[in-house]
Amino acid sequence: MTSPTPIGWAISRQPVAYNTAVQLMENRAAAIAAGDARELIWLLEHPPLYTAGTSAREADLIDAARFPVHKTGRGGQFTYHGPGQRVVYTMLDLRRHRRDVRAFVESLEAWVINTLARFSVRGEIRCGRVGVWVPGLGVDGKGEEKIAAIGIRVRRWVAFHGLSLNVDPDLTHFAGIVPCGIADHGVTSLAALGRNATMEEVDAALRATFTELFADTILEPEPAPDDAVQVMT
Repeated sequence: MTSPTPIGWAISRQPVAYNTAVQLMENRAAAIAAGDARELIWLLEHPPLYTAGTSAREADLIDAARFPVHKTGRGGQFTYHGPGQRVVYTMLDLRRHRRDVRAFVESLEAWVINTLARFSVRGEIRCGRVGVWVPGLGVDGKGEEKIAAIGIRVRRWVAFHGLSLNVDPDLTHFAGIVPCGIADHGVTSLAALGRNATMEEVDAALRATFTELFADTILEPEPAPDDAVQVMT
């Protein structure tokens, strides 16, 4: 019985420019598909910005002048990235796991839900709405708000882009868009729910729950992709 091939686990300590991150991610995904690099989970933060997925509607960009807007090849609509939000780019070869894109998205949702449970937060999914929601936040206890967004792209069976989890971002920054095209519900964060978790604590929870969900994997620390860029410049 052969041992599983380790997956890289990298964390950027400084905010990474969006275009830089996308280029590094594209390069790594191509190398994974060619068999020249191992899979990678990359955790980072971005400066404040909006991204427009392949299904984004112009009407959902409420304030185009507020932050830079980046068109991106991931699925989904408009979303916000910024400090206090943990972005997780998952460069995983579905040929090694399961060649089922919908099942992969569901595994990312389950990963977030299991991570939230570590902080005593109940995350749920909704039919027809990709992402993770926290229920019971309206005055009548029947509302819900989104705490994590998910958007991926798959090329040559390698999935990339990934998810974003609101730890303690400035939630007013979401006001420049209709997040994920859903106007009837708001957004929340661990901090807004009274969970004052540090980014390091969230990262530790993400790592622990990933290995629980993908029991046949081994995570090995490696330098963040942007570290190599900084060394080269």
